[in-house]
Amino acid sequence: MSQDFPFVGKFPLSDYIDASLEWMTQAFSGVTRGISTVLGGGVEAVVAVLSFPPPWVVILLIAAFAWWIAGRRVGIGTAVGLLFLWNLQLWEATIETLTLVLFATAVAVAIALPLGILGGLSDGFKRLIMPILDLMQTMPAFVYLIPAIPFFGLGQVSAMFATVIFSMPPAIRLTILGIRQVPGELVEASDAFGANWWQKLFKVQLPLAVPTIMAGINQTIMLALSMVVIAAMIGAGGLGSEVWRAIQRLQPGDGFEAGIAIVILAMILDRVTQRIGQKRKQQ
Repeated sequence: MSQDFPFVGKFPLSDYIDASLEWMTQAFSGVTRGISTVLGGGVEAVVAVLSFPPPWVVILLIAAFAWWIAGRRVGIGTAVGLLFLWNLQLWEATIETLTLVLFATAVAVAIALPLGILGGLSDGFKRLIMPILDLMQTMPAFVYLIPAIPFFGLGQVSAMFATVIFSMPPAIRLTILGIRQVPGELVEASDAFGANWWQKLFKVQLPLAVPTIMAGINQTIMLALSMVVIAAMIGAGGLGSEVWRAIQRLQPGDGFEAGIAIVILAMILDRVTQRIGQKRKQQ
């Protein structure tokens, strides 16, 4: 028995999407080439800078930063974890992954904060953007790789594009939540003292929303790391490529080593960003 929908043919959704992507690829080719050049060059430059000194120097600097932000335990744990990755001969891959995640997070946050602020201040914009965020979060991550390749080609920039789209929703949602959780009495008090909307936003609402916003940034970083292995399929490099290579060669030991490296990196970034949010909450 035929399983076709009765009376009418299949709605040509895939044809519309393909035609739209083809049009955008041609219309914005100059823009995408410029973005690819800037971001690709930036990633390569940061990787080159971090790879130039001996690994122990970079490890000491990162551990010192973690100690300063999150305390002695996190600083020591960071040093031990990174030394272990160096011992596993995964240092170069770790640097590539760390750089890619930080770049993707920076781009995602730069887009998410203005959208989240607008959603926090406007009920209409919140109603508009929430279904879009639901779509972005429920869409399988592999799907984001499809438009990334025609726009930016294979490589780290395409991986960054897919990672930004996949990891951005929590930062937008929690920015909206943080602004809307500011007590109404404080907003009314700022109005009573004659503050304009700019002063009210930057001196009352955003400072009080920082802990919640940092929780969103923390989730964005974790989602960006979860895309590492998937992005390796389109040439992202880093630890994801080590996992992907182990899968292709049926080398479970090598794959487990790279997976442990991703977990260690995630723990370091998680503890540092959590501590930043906690410090702001205590102030």
